[in-house]
Amino acid sequence: MTQILTFLGKGGTARTFCAIAAAKLLASQGKRVLLAGLAEPELPILLGTTLAADPQEIAPNLQVVQFQTSALLERSWEEVKKLEKQYLRTPILKEVFGQELAVLPGMDSALALNAIRQYDESGKYDTIVYNGTGDSSTLRSLGLPESLSWYLRRFRQLFVNSDLGKAISESPFIQPLVSTFFNVNWTADNFAQPTNTANNLLEKGKAALADPKRMAAFLVTTPDRIEVATARYLWGSAQQVGLTVGGVLLVNSDTGANLSPEFAPLPVSVVPDLKASDWQPLMNALPDFVTQAVQAPKPIEIDVPSRQVRLFLPGFDKKEVKLTQFGPEVTVEAGDQRRNIVLPPALSGKSVAGAKFANNYLIISF
Repeated sequence: MTQILTFLGKGGTARTFCAIAAAKLLASQGKRVLLAGLAEPELPILLGTTLAADPQEIAPNLQVVQFQTSALLERSWEEVKKLEKQYLRTPILKEVFGQELAVLPGMDSALALNAIRQYDESGKYDTIVYNGTGDSSTLRSLGLPESLSWYLRRFRQLFVNSDLGKAISESPFIQPLVSTFFNVNWTADNFAQPTNTANNLLEKGKAALADPKRMAAFLVTTPDRIEVATARYLWGSAQQVGLTVGGVLLVNSDTGANLSPEFAPLPVSVVPDLKASDWQPLMNALPDFVTQAVQAPKPIEIDVPSRQVRLFLPGFDKKEVKLTQFGPEVTVEAGDQRRNIVLPPALSGKSVAGAKFANNYLIISF
C-alpha cells in the first residue's frame, strides 16, 4: 500500500526543503520513494541534478520525477482516444494529436493528480512525496475525486429522470439509432457503462483521500504571523476536501516561538533550515508521518445512532461556516471550499434538525 504525502504552507522554498528531506529520510529507512514535483527550477537546483518527465533514481530507494504538463497531456490524450474508440463506432479524435494540444488553466493540477494515481497503482513505490504548490489549488486537485463524483451522480440522475432521458431509454426508434454510433449496449440508464467505470475510479480516489494511511498532508510554517494564518487556513480547507492533516513543521524557529496553541491538537515539530546542503539535521527533526497522520482528528465523523455528522473545521469561525440542504445531500461551505456530504442510508433524505459550531467542530443533527 502506497502512502502519498504532501506539504501545505505559504513558504514555497521551506515546503520544498521539507519534501526533499522527507523523501530522503523515508528512502534511508528502506522504503521505495518517489519524489514528484512541478516543472520548475527549484527542485533540480536543490537536488543538484537534471530531472525529467519520467522517474529517475538519484539515490538508493529514491526516484524523482517532474510533472511536465505538456508531456502528461500527450500521454493522457492517447488514453482519451482509446476510450473514444472503445465507446464510439467511428472515432472522431484520431486526427487530433497530443503534440498540438495547448495547455489550458487548471490542466496542470488535474494531470498531476492523474499521474500520481498511475504511480500509486503501479505498485512500485511505498511512498509518494508530492511537492505541489501547497496552496488551495493543491487541495482542490486532491479533492477532485469527490467533487467530480458529486457532479456525476447528481447530473446523471437528473438526466435519467428528465423527459429527454426517458425518451431515449424508452423509445423503440432512438435506441437502435444510438446503437449505430456507440459500441455499448444502452439500458434504462443511458450512461451506465461509461459512468460506472468513471465512478469506480473516483471511488478509489475518495477512499484513498479518506484513509490517513494512504494520504496525508503536513503544514509547513515559520513563526511569521502571516504564514501561521495561512497554514491555519489551509488546515481547515484541507478538512473540507477530506484530507487529513497530520502535524505541523515549524521551520527556522530561532525565536523560541511556541505555536502549539495555534494548531492544537496537532503536534508541532521544530525543524532547522537547510544549511550548506546538509540535509541530515533536517531529516533528523522530521516526525513519524504515518503515526501522526493516523492520530490526527478525522475530517468527518458520522454517528448514525446519535443521528449526527461532525466535521472538524479548524482555522474558521462560526461566521465563515455555512450549511445548506438544497438537494439530497448536505452542503457545507467554509472559507473558499464547498463540500457535499453523502449521508448513509439511515440519514439520507432526512432534513437537518439543527447545527452548532463549537471547538472547531461543526455538529449537524438530523
